[in-house]
Amino acid sequence: MKLATALSNRADLQGRINEIERRLIANSKIQEGEEPSENPIELIAEKDRMLAEVENLIIKINLTNSRVDCNGLTVTEMLAKRDCLKQDIAIMRNFLNSANDKVNRYSKSEIVIKSTVNVAEYRKRVDELCKELRELDEKIQEINWTTELI
Repeated sequence: MKLATALSNRADLQGRINEIERRLIANSKIQEGEEPSENPIELIAEKDRMLAEVENLIIKINLTNSRVDCNGLTVTEMLAKRDCLKQDIAIMRNFLNSANDKVNRYSKSEIVIKSTVNVAEYRKRVDELCKELRELDEKIQEINWTTELI
């Protein structure tokens, strides 16, 4: 099984587990004298089976990610870098949007508000980070589709 398939299966299972949780809650109480629409005991057994399957997939995915090397980095390291790049980009975009906001003055006696940084210069840096993120994400996707799960 390819790593990408395992990741897809994990996401599918996690969605199904969330659905079982909703079904369990919906069948957690009934009016006296009535029957639940689904048997909670069966739902719990199904949830336990799926969680064991997800746990097994996560272990295999993490082992694979920690062992696959790409240009001196493991996939685990690449994923950490991708997460940090995403956070950096989001922070910088929010900062630059705030720095770029114009403050209207209604008279010449009001205080002048100016940006603390050269917004255009930092936007170029953010664009470079976005390019780095895209390239890294493409490499991770390529690895996911070409790597066999351990």
